[in-house]
Formats: sequence, C-alpha cells, structure tokens
Amino acid sequence: MSRYADLILELINQSKEHMTAEQLFLELKKTEPKVVQATVYNNLNALYQNGLIRKLSIENSPDRYDKIRKHDHLVCRKCGELSDINLEDLTKNLENQLKEEILSYDLKVFYLCKKCREE
Repeated sequence: MSRYADLILELINQSKEHMTAEQLFLELKKTEPKVVQATVYNNLNALYQNGLIRKLSIENSPDRYDKIRKHDHLVCRKCGELSDINLEDLTKNLENQLKEEILSYDLKVFYLCKKCREE
C-alpha cells in the first residue's frame, strides 16, 4: 500500500463520521499539502477493492467511506444523517436460517431522525 493509502485508511479508522472523498481530501491536505484529489480517489478505490474499507452509496448523496468492521447503518430519508447500528441478533438469525456463516452484507435502514420528525 502507498503512504497515502495508509494515511487515508488511518483517517477512516479513527473518524467517528462517515466521510466523503472530499472530506478525506481536505483532512489529508492539512498534513499533506501536496496531495491532489485524484490521489485520494484512486487510493479510496484501491482500499475498497482490497476489502480494507466500506463504501456507502446513498441516493442523492456522495459516497461515504467507513471502517470494515461488521455493523449496519441508519439513514435519515430527509437530511441524510448516517449512524452506525449493530444488529447482532439479525446476523445470528440469518446464519441460523441459512446454516452458513455470513462473511459480509450491507444493510441500510431508512427512517426519519428525531430532528426531521419534529420539523
């Protein structure tokens, strides 16, 4: 892996947010002023293709990047807020029904967050 890929992976793994490529570029530029956007996009693609990060595609929103650990996401239909959730019981239930170990899956649960419901 390149030095930039290592730095991008570190940013993603340390972030509490689900950052876009643009956000990662701006954050990386603070410590690596010579980095260009194409480098960030190319490294994100390589990290994703190699299974080191997750790419979250949400309608009408730029892709966001996340840690690889098993977890799911709540997405507000109105404002796009993205939160992590852990549905361990669902995973176990699926494995029991399928009689197979689940290696990975991508689940996004759409809802209206409290802020949007109160508007």
